[in-house]
Amino acid sequence: MASNSQKLGKIGEEIANKHLLKNGYAILETNWRYKKYEVDLIARIGETIVFVEVKTRKSGTFGEPEIFVTRQKQNYLIAAAHQYMFDKNCELEARFDIIAIIITNRNQNLNHLEGAFTPEVKKI
Repeated sequence: MASNSQKLGKIGEEIANKHLLKNGYAILETNWRYKKYEVDLIARIGETIVFVEVKTRKSGTFGEPEIFVTRQKQNYLIAAAHQYMFDKNCELEARFDIIAIIITNRNQNLNHLEGAFTPEVKKI
């Protein structure tokens, strides 16, 4: 049985999916998994493939949802994206977005952060 947090997360992913479609994105994958990593949504717009992390909360009391996408979570998403690009032999530009959603009893607020983070370049 799904927890309340999981149910809220699924609702947020559905809202994000509709938002992307409405804005001209093609949804390629939902909840794509590589090992223990998961990418909520993988979409394409033009010549760009977009890896989307969706964060949904019931309030902003403890901060905006996007601040909970930690550097560690970003690194997991980057690793999964790398594998996806390799598996699909994809040579498109890649971008990492966050869709932050706050759902209250009265309304919902969606903030789409395009290019929210980028892979770090390691110095040799």
